[in-house]
Amino acid sequence: MDGTSPQRSDIRLLLVARGVRGFGDGFSTIVLPAYLVAIGFGTVEIGIVAAASLFGSALLTLGVGVVAPRHELRHLLIAGAVLMAATGAALSGENLWWIVVVCFIGTINASSGDIGLMVPLEHTMLARSATDHERTKVFARYSLIGAMSSAAGALAAAVPDLMVGAGIGKIAAFKLMFCCYGALGLVAAALYRRLRQSRAEERHVSTPLGPSRGMVYKLAALFSLDAFAGGFVVQSLLALWLFEHFGLSLSAASLFFFCTSVLGALSFPLAGWLARHFGLVNTMVFTHIPSSLCLIAAAFAPNLAVVLGLLLVRSALSQMDVPTRTSYVMAVVTPAERASAASVTAVPRSLASSLSPAFAGALFASAFPGLPLLLCGTLKIVYDVALLYTCRHVKPPEESRDNAA
Repeated sequence: MDGTSPQRSDIRLLLVARGVRGFGDGFSTIVLPAYLVAIGFGTVEIGIVAAASLFGSALLTLGVGVVAPRHELRHLLIAGAVLMAATGAALSGENLWWIVVVCFIGTINASSGDIGLMVPLEHTMLARSATDHERTKVFARYSLIGAMSSAAGALAAAVPDLMVGAGIGKIAAFKLMFCCYGALGLVAAALYRRLRQSRAEERHVSTPLGPSRGMVYKLAALFSLDAFAGGFVVQSLLALWLFEHFGLSLSAASLFFFCTSVLGALSFPLAGWLARHFGLVNTMVFTHIPSSLCLIAAAFAPNLAVVLGLLLVRSALSQMDVPTRTSYVMAVVTPAERASAASVTAVPRSLASSLSPAFAGALFASAFPGLPLLLCGTLKIVYDVALLYTCRHVKPPEESRDNAA
């Protein structure tokens, strides 16, 4: 025995599983649009696939929110990982509607962010195992691991080019990558199996939303606006834009998205430090607005070098709201409401983000292909201002105690 508490052991397993899933998400968001282009589809069709994947993720997350209060979270996580494995195995067809159905039902999506049915489950289990003062740090570590693993996955998106150089057909190389994605699902399932079963006194303690309902609904509406805006520049569509309008190669794109993921990851520990000194909501808002301004500027940038530079600066700022947002939601609800709150705030985000990619696919092919970036940045600034106003009087416990002290 190493003396590690059961709670600490669960946190470690969840963090490792997040890394495994993040690696798969990192390369799949880049390989998927490249695969669709290789088999003959354009921006409109790819936008439809992206929208279907995000909409399906939203419905799955909604289902999880309904059943989570009455079921063992460990079992639901295992089921989600098995679905991830099945998704990778099924993405071998070349018919558009088969791909749409697989992306709708499965776990692969067009965004590299923290969305999908396993996210609220992991958030709930992490919040159970962490104290108030360490909660933001744990979520920052969770986001850091997710971003770093996604960065490694983005770098791995160049592997199909290496396979082609070794004599393997391009389409076959893409399909092998999807098989690797499925294998990672099996690894995640094995990790989830090692989580503790809830003790009898811990079971069925989750409840639907009660005293925190009003605040959670307000946050869900605001997060939906943010997600709708983000859907205009999900990573798959942003990669497609760089492919088609600037001639960026798959290898160069994988290196670029590796860099953006690393910058985002490095911002998470800083977000935790800022939150301790300036508050969770202030950290969310005052790092988010400058990142949106960089995105708006990128829409008008004259060349690829300027575009990539602005997007890199944006990446260093835009993700600081991820661990702080999650920590804030877990803090302002009662412990029994956490599973429901995680789902209620996650589902509208996924639904909203599923609406905009279909529009973005058409807008990227318009006379002003930077319009999706402009819309995204503008709407996100509106969200930030509204969030600051809505949450100005609602403080998490650790900030309330600090103020009282």
